[in-house]
Amino acid sequence: MPNILVVEDSPTMRQLIGFAMKRIAGSKVIEATDGVDALKKLSSEKIDLILADINMPAMDGLKLVSLVRGNPAYKNIPIIIITTEGAEEDKKRALAIGANAYLPKPIQTQELIKLVNGFISQLQ
Repeated sequence: MPNILVVEDSPTMRQLIGFAMKRIAGSKVIEATDGVDALKKLSSEKIDLILADINMPAMDGLKLVSLVRGNPAYKNIPIIIITTEGAEEDKKRALAIGANAYLPKPIQTQELIKLVNGFISQLQ
């Protein structure tokens, strides 16, 4: 039963990603509006996978990745960055600081589900 944390400041995108994740058998979607909110959720729930946007107020996705990777309790949680930033340097930075994968927006739902399933199957 994977718990998937969706970190995205846009309600529409959060809903879209949430709907896609609900198609994964037994998954539970936990939503966070930014990095600060995501850290709160991480401390109160068991999270198996994080989907995070890069551009968010309060704390962006890259800062979130580095904080999660720096915390021994969370450092093994797979993180998939979802962002409009097609910029190669953002992708390189995200992966360099510990993101496991990178998906550009507009997201292809099937691609996202396949990617998430791949990580979830490694968790079992």
